[in-house]
Amino acid sequence: MTFAHDTEAAMAAAVELVNSAEDPDTLTEIDQLAEFFVRHGYTGAHARDARELTEVRATRAPLRRLLLSDRDTAVDLVNEILRRHRAVPQLVSHDHLGYHIHAVPPEAPLAVRIEVETAMAMIDLIRADELSRLAVCADDACEGIVLDLSRNRSRRYCSTACGNRNAVAAYRARNRS
Repeated sequence: MTFAHDTEAAMAAAVELVNSAEDPDTLTEIDQLAEFFVRHGYTGAHARDARELTEVRATRAPLRRLLLSDRDTAVDLVNEILRRHRAVPQLVSHDHLGYHIHAVPPEAPLAVRIEVETAMAMIDLIRADELSRLAVCADDACEGIVLDLSRNRSRRYCSTACGNRNAVAAYRARNRS
């Protein structure tokens, strides 16, 4: 299943944000948040201060819960996020993206925009009954989330590092036999 660009982008950003809480934490500095903002093409307000960093970091655990929830729980969590932030979906076109959906104003705090964009993207996954696109990394030593948007649903690891570590372990195990 192919999702709209904004859905895929919001899900990729949410997964990276949630995974940044894994050991080692990769979102501890304002500059790291600024790089995340640019890497994921966020627009609108970006305070670049300690308060914003704290607010964004605080979204990681609730977003992890949302991303790994069963369908009915995800529906409740999405609705709660949209209600809490008074999200009103609007079609917008800016930059080179064409029409896509924003549900809060661009001056809303970054943490709010991240939460709402993730909730809006989850709507597409829920409606398509595609929550299986989200899973915990197959590496036993990792708790990262995997976003599998591949056609054959073959992605099992959250990162190249986890995939390589498991490939090397499998190779070594084969050679010992």
